[in-house]
Amino acid sequence: MPVLPHVREMLRKQHYYLVGEHGAVKLCHWLKKKLTEGRACYKENFYGINSHRCLQMTPAVDICNHACIYCWRYQAPQEWPLNVRSSGGWDDPRELVEGLIEGQRALLTGYKGNPKTNLRLWEEAQNPNQAAISLSGEPTLYPHLSELIEEFHRRGFTTFLVTNGTMPEVLERLDPLPTQLYISVDAPNERIYKSLCRPYIRDGWERIKKTLELLPSLDTRKVVRHTLVEGWNLGYVKDYARLDKVASPEFVEAKAYMFVGYSRQRMRIDNMPSFERIKSFAEELSRELGYTYHAEQPPSRVSLLISDPKRVKVRLDN
Repeated sequence: MPVLPHVREMLRKQHYYLVGEHGAVKLCHWLKKKLTEGRACYKENFYGINSHRCLQMTPAVDICNHACIYCWRYQAPQEWPLNVRSSGGWDDPRELVEGLIEGQRALLTGYKGNPKTNLRLWEEAQNPNQAAISLSGEPTLYPHLSELIEEFHRRGFTTFLVTNGTMPEVLERLDPLPTQLYISVDAPNERIYKSLCRPYIRDGWERIKKTLELLPSLDTRKVVRHTLVEGWNLGYVKDYARLDKVASPEFVEAKAYMFVGYSRQRMRIDNMPSFERIKSFAEELSRELGYTYHAEQPPSRVSLLISDPKRVKVRLDN
Protein backbone atom coordinates (compact mmCIF):
# COMPACT_ATOMS: atom_id res chain seq x y z
CA MET A 1 0.00 0.00 0.00
CA PRO A 2 1.49 3.39 -0.97
CA VAL A 3 1.89 6.26 1.47
CA LEU A 4 -1.58 7.43 2.51
CA PRO A 5 -2.55 10.82 1.01
CA HIS A 6 -2.85 12.65 4.35
CA VAL A 7 0.50 11.21 5.46
CA ARG A 8 2.09 12.27 2.17
CA GLU A 9 0.80 15.81 2.71
CA MET A 10 2.06 15.83 6.29
CA LEU A 11 5.51 14.71 5.16
CA ARG A 12 5.65 17.44 2.53
CA LYS A 13 4.83 20.06 5.16
CA GLN A 14 7.73 18.68 7.20
CA HIS A 15 10.04 19.24 4.18
CA TYR A 16 10.41 15.62 3.14
CA TYR A 17 10.94 15.17 -0.59
CA LEU A 18 9.03 12.03 -1.56
CA VAL A 19 10.27 9.71 -4.27
CA GLY A 20 8.15 6.93 -5.76
CA GLU A 21 5.84 4.99 -3.45
CA HIS A 22 7.90 4.79 -0.26
CA GLY A 23 11.17 6.69 -0.78
CA ALA A 24 12.03 10.00 0.85
CA VAL A 25 14.92 12.37 1.49
CA LYS A 26 15.14 15.25 3.97
CA LEU A 27 17.91 17.72 4.68
CA CYS A 28 19.57 16.88 7.97
CA HIS A 29 19.79 19.58 10.65
CA TRP A 30 23.58 19.25 10.57
CA LEU A 31 23.80 19.55 6.79
CA LYS A 32 22.14 22.96 7.14
CA LYS A 33 24.48 23.89 10.00
CA LYS A 34 27.50 22.90 7.93
CA LEU A 35 26.40 25.11 5.03
CA THR A 36 25.54 28.18 7.10
CA GLU A 37 27.74 27.91 10.21
CA GLY A 38 30.49 25.44 9.36
CA ARG A 39 29.40 23.12 12.18
CA ALA A 40 29.40 19.37 11.50
CA CYS A 41 27.42 16.43 12.83
CA TYR A 42 28.97 13.92 15.18
CA LYS A 43 29.30 11.38 12.36
CA GLU A 44 31.66 13.75 10.57
CA ASN A 45 33.65 14.37 13.73
CA PHE A 46 33.72 10.68 14.68
CA TYR A 47 33.94 8.89 11.32
CA GLY A 48 35.09 11.45 8.75
CA ILE A 49 32.05 11.63 6.47
CA ASN A 50 31.10 15.07 5.10
CA SER A 51 27.89 16.39 6.68
CA HIS A 52 27.13 18.64 3.71
CA ARG A 53 27.43 15.75 1.25
CA CYS A 54 25.30 13.30 3.23
CA LEU A 55 22.00 12.10 1.76
CA GLN A 56 19.61 11.37 4.63
CA MET A 57 17.11 8.99 3.03
CA THR A 58 14.82 6.04 3.43
CA PRO A 59 13.33 3.45 1.08
CA ALA A 60 10.52 2.82 3.58
CA VAL A 61 9.29 6.18 4.84
CA ASP A 62 6.01 4.88 6.30
CA ILE A 63 6.91 1.24 6.97
CA CYS A 64 8.06 0.08 10.40
CA ASN A 65 7.50 -2.82 12.78
CA HIS A 66 8.04 -0.67 15.88
CA ALA A 67 5.99 2.21 17.29
CA CYS A 68 8.69 3.57 19.63
CA ILE A 69 7.23 6.11 22.01
CA TYR A 70 10.40 8.22 21.84
CA CYS A 71 10.35 8.43 18.03
CA TRP A 72 10.38 12.07 16.88
CA ARG A 73 9.22 11.26 13.37
CA TYR A 74 5.67 10.10 13.89
CA GLN A 75 2.43 11.07 15.49
CA ALA A 76 0.74 8.44 17.63
CA PRO A 77 -0.06 5.29 15.60
CA GLN A 78 -3.80 5.89 15.86
CA GLU A 79 -3.30 9.26 14.12
CA TRP A 80 -0.80 7.98 11.58
CA PRO A 81 -1.25 4.25 10.98
CA LEU A 82 2.09 2.87 9.77
CA ASN A 83 2.41 0.10 7.25
CA VAL A 84 4.07 -2.88 8.91
CA ARG A 85 4.69 -4.34 5.47
CA SER A 86 3.77 -3.02 2.07
CA SER A 87 1.59 -5.11 -0.20
CA GLY A 88 3.51 -3.89 -3.23
CA GLY A 89 4.55 -0.80 -5.11
CA TRP A 90 8.20 -1.13 -4.14
CA ASP A 91 10.49 1.38 -5.81
CA ASP A 92 13.22 0.36 -8.24
CA PRO A 93 16.61 0.96 -6.54
CA ARG A 94 18.22 2.78 -9.47
CA GLU A 95 15.23 5.06 -10.00
CA LEU A 96 15.03 5.62 -6.26
CA VAL A 97 18.66 6.77 -5.96
CA GLU A 98 18.28 9.04 -8.98
CA GLY A 99 15.13 10.58 -7.53
CA LEU A 100 16.67 11.03 -4.08
CA ILE A 101 19.69 12.91 -5.46
CA GLU A 102 17.35 15.10 -7.51
CA GLY A 103 15.28 15.69 -4.38
CA GLN A 104 18.33 16.64 -2.33
CA ARG A 105 19.28 19.23 -4.94
CA ALA A 106 15.76 20.64 -4.98
CA LEU A 107 15.75 20.98 -1.18
CA LEU A 108 19.13 22.73 -1.30
CA THR A 109 18.07 25.33 -3.87
CA GLY A 110 17.08 28.09 -1.46
CA TYR A 111 20.35 27.93 0.45
CA LYS A 112 22.27 29.40 -2.49
CA GLY A 113 20.65 32.78 -1.82
CA ASN A 114 21.30 32.69 1.93
CA PRO A 115 24.10 35.16 2.71
CA LYS A 116 25.29 32.85 5.50
CA THR A 117 25.80 29.92 3.11
CA ASN A 118 29.32 28.83 2.19
CA LEU A 119 28.93 28.61 -1.59
CA ARG A 120 31.85 26.21 -2.02
CA LEU A 121 30.18 23.76 0.36
CA TRP A 122 26.82 24.36 -1.35
CA GLU A 123 28.35 23.41 -4.69
CA GLU A 124 29.86 20.26 -3.17
CA ALA A 125 26.51 19.41 -1.59
CA GLN A 126 24.97 19.10 -5.07
CA ASN A 127 26.85 15.82 -5.42
CA PRO A 128 26.33 13.78 -2.24
CA ASN A 129 28.73 10.92 -1.57
CA GLN A 130 27.37 9.47 1.66
CA ALA A 131 23.96 7.82 2.14
CA ALA A 132 22.46 7.60 5.62
CA ILE A 133 19.80 4.92 5.12
CA SER A 134 18.03 5.93 8.29
CA LEU A 135 15.58 8.79 7.83
CA SER A 136 12.41 7.02 8.99
CA GLY A 137 10.77 3.62 8.88
CA GLU A 138 12.69 0.33 9.00
CA PRO A 139 14.86 -0.04 5.86
CA THR A 140 15.32 -3.81 6.19
CA LEU A 141 11.62 -4.17 5.29
CA TYR A 142 12.48 -2.86 1.80
CA PRO A 143 12.97 -6.01 -0.31
CA HIS A 144 15.61 -4.52 -2.66
CA LEU A 145 18.00 -3.28 0.02
CA SER A 146 21.05 -5.10 -1.40
CA GLU A 147 20.45 -3.58 -4.82
CA LEU A 148 19.98 -0.14 -3.24
CA ILE A 149 23.31 -0.34 -1.41
CA GLU A 150 24.98 -1.66 -4.56
CA GLU A 151 23.63 1.27 -6.58
CA PHE A 152 24.96 3.77 -4.04
CA HIS A 153 28.36 2.08 -4.04
CA ARG A 154 28.40 2.06 -7.86
CA ARG A 155 28.05 5.86 -7.71
CA GLY A 156 30.95 6.21 -5.27
CA PHE A 157 28.91 6.63 -2.09
CA THR A 158 29.68 5.31 1.33
CA THR A 159 26.59 3.90 3.07
CA PHE A 160 25.51 3.89 6.71
CA LEU A 161 22.56 1.55 7.28
CA VAL A 162 20.61 2.02 10.51
CA THR A 163 18.27 -0.80 11.55
CA ASN A 164 16.35 -1.83 14.64
CA GLY A 165 17.78 -5.33 14.29
CA THR A 166 14.49 -7.18 13.90
CA MET A 167 15.31 -8.66 10.47
CA PRO A 168 18.45 -10.79 10.96
CA GLU A 169 17.64 -12.87 7.88
CA VAL A 170 17.84 -9.72 5.73
CA LEU A 171 21.20 -8.69 7.19
CA GLU A 172 22.55 -12.21 6.68
CA ARG A 173 21.67 -12.07 2.97
CA LEU A 174 22.85 -8.52 2.28
CA ASP A 175 25.30 -8.38 -0.62
CA PRO A 176 26.99 -5.99 -0.66
CA LEU A 177 27.07 -4.98 2.96
CA PRO A 178 26.90 -1.27 3.83
CA THR A 179 30.08 0.63 4.63
CA GLN A 180 28.88 0.88 8.22
CA LEU A 181 26.06 -1.03 9.87
CA TYR A 182 24.23 0.47 12.84
CA ILE A 183 22.10 -1.68 15.13
CA SER A 184 19.87 0.30 17.47
CA VAL A 185 19.70 -1.54 20.78
CA ASP A 186 17.46 0.75 22.76
CA ALA A 187 16.44 -1.54 25.59
CA PRO A 188 18.48 -3.62 28.03
CA ASN A 189 15.87 -6.37 28.33
CA GLU A 190 12.64 -7.65 26.82
CA ARG A 191 10.36 -5.99 29.37
CA ILE A 192 11.65 -2.51 28.63
CA TYR A 193 11.82 -3.28 24.90
CA LYS A 194 8.11 -4.06 24.79
CA SER A 195 7.07 -0.99 26.76
CA LEU A 196 9.43 1.49 25.05
CA CYS A 197 9.67 0.24 21.45
CA ARG A 198 6.07 -1.04 21.22
CA PRO A 199 6.81 -3.73 18.59
CA TYR A 200 4.11 -4.82 16.18
CA ILE A 201 5.78 -8.24 16.02
CA ARG A 202 5.65 -10.83 18.80
CA ASP A 203 9.22 -12.09 18.57
CA GLY A 204 11.04 -8.79 18.13
CA TRP A 205 13.34 -9.23 21.12
CA GLU A 206 14.39 -12.72 20.01
CA ARG A 207 15.07 -11.36 16.54
CA ILE A 208 17.26 -8.57 17.92
CA LYS A 209 19.28 -11.12 19.90
CA LYS A 210 19.74 -13.19 16.71
CA THR A 211 21.02 -10.08 14.95
CA LEU A 212 23.53 -9.44 17.72
CA GLU A 213 24.73 -13.03 17.42
CA LEU A 214 25.08 -12.57 13.65
CA LEU A 215 27.12 -9.36 13.77
CA PRO A 216 30.61 -10.85 14.36
CA SER A 217 30.30 -12.79 11.09
CA LEU A 218 29.50 -9.71 8.96
CA ASP A 219 32.58 -8.32 7.24
CA THR A 220 31.90 -4.62 7.60
CA ARG A 221 32.14 -1.88 10.23
CA LYS A 222 29.56 -2.39 12.97
CA VAL A 223 28.11 0.06 15.48
CA VAL A 224 25.73 -0.72 18.32
CA ARG A 225 23.88 2.43 19.28
CA HIS A 226 22.00 2.89 22.55
CA THR A 227 19.44 5.71 22.43
CA LEU A 228 18.94 6.48 26.10
CA VAL A 229 15.76 7.89 27.65
CA GLU A 230 15.83 9.16 31.22
CA GLY A 231 13.41 7.22 33.41
CA TRP A 232 13.05 4.41 30.85
CA ASN A 233 16.22 2.71 29.65
CA LEU A 234 19.15 4.75 30.99
CA GLY A 235 21.33 2.76 33.36
CA TYR A 236 21.31 -1.06 33.21
CA VAL A 237 24.99 -0.96 32.23
CA LYS A 238 25.65 -4.64 32.92
CA ASP A 239 22.63 -5.66 30.83
CA TYR A 240 23.72 -3.52 27.88
CA ALA A 241 27.27 -4.82 28.23
CA ARG A 242 26.07 -8.42 27.99
CA LEU A 243 24.28 -7.61 24.72
CA ASP A 244 27.24 -5.65 23.33
CA LYS A 245 29.67 -8.46 24.11
CA VAL A 246 27.59 -10.84 21.99
CA ALA A 247 27.68 -8.41 19.04
CA SER A 248 31.36 -7.48 19.48
CA PRO A 249 31.08 -4.33 17.31
CA GLU A 250 33.97 -2.05 16.46
CA PHE A 251 32.06 0.88 17.97
CA VAL A 252 29.39 1.55 20.59
CA GLU A 253 27.54 4.85 20.65
CA ALA A 254 25.68 6.12 23.70
CA LYS A 255 23.29 8.85 22.62
CA ALA A 256 20.62 10.84 24.41
CA TYR A 257 17.01 10.81 23.35
CA MET A 258 16.21 14.33 22.14
CA PHE A 259 12.96 16.04 23.09
CA VAL A 260 11.93 17.03 19.56
CA GLY A 261 9.23 16.38 17.00
CA TYR A 262 6.22 14.25 17.71
CA SER A 263 7.91 12.54 20.67
CA ARG A 264 6.91 15.63 22.66
CA GLN A 265 3.34 14.34 22.56
CA ARG A 266 4.39 11.28 24.55
CA MET A 267 7.53 12.21 26.50
CA ARG A 268 8.58 15.02 28.84
CA ILE A 269 11.60 17.25 28.56
CA ASP A 270 13.10 15.63 31.65
CA ASN A 271 13.18 12.34 29.72
CA MET A 272 16.06 13.89 27.71
CA PRO A 273 19.32 13.03 29.50
CA SER A 274 22.02 15.63 29.96
CA PHE A 275 25.33 15.08 28.25
CA GLU A 276 26.88 14.53 31.67
CA ARG A 277 24.51 11.60 32.24
CA ILE A 278 25.36 10.13 28.83
CA LYS A 279 29.08 10.51 29.40
CA SER A 280 28.86 8.87 32.83
CA PHE A 281 26.91 5.94 31.33
CA ALA A 282 29.41 5.60 28.47
CA GLU A 283 32.41 5.65 30.80
CA GLU A 284 30.87 2.96 32.98
CA LEU A 285 29.96 0.88 29.91
CA SER A 286 33.51 1.24 28.54
CA ARG A 287 34.92 -0.23 31.73
CA GLU A 288 32.41 -3.10 31.66
CA LEU A 289 33.20 -3.89 28.00
CA GLY A 290 36.91 -3.18 28.02
CA TYR A 291 36.39 -0.61 25.25
CA THR A 292 38.14 2.76 25.03
CA TYR A 293 36.19 5.98 25.55
CA HIS A 294 37.27 7.55 22.26
CA ALA A 295 35.25 10.67 21.42
CA GLU A 296 32.28 12.81 22.34
CA GLN A 297 30.12 15.60 20.96
CA PRO A 298 28.27 17.40 23.77
CA PRO A 299 25.79 19.36 21.55
CA SER A 300 24.50 16.02 20.21
CA ARG A 301 24.80 14.39 23.66
CA VAL A 302 26.69 11.42 22.27
CA SER A 303 29.79 9.46 23.27
CA LEU A 304 31.77 6.96 21.20
CA LEU A 305 33.46 3.82 22.49
CA ILE A 306 35.92 1.85 20.34
CA SER A 307 36.92 -1.76 20.72
CA ASP A 308 40.61 -1.47 19.79
CA PRO A 309 42.05 1.93 18.82
CA LYS A 310 45.25 0.31 17.54
CA ARG A 311 43.50 -1.96 15.05
CA VAL A 312 40.26 -0.20 14.09
CA LYS A 313 40.38 2.65 11.61
CA VAL A 314 37.84 5.14 12.92
CA ARG A 315 37.69 7.80 10.20
CA LEU A 316 36.63 7.04 6.66
CA ASP A 317 37.82 10.48 5.48
CA ASN A 318 35.42 10.64 2.57
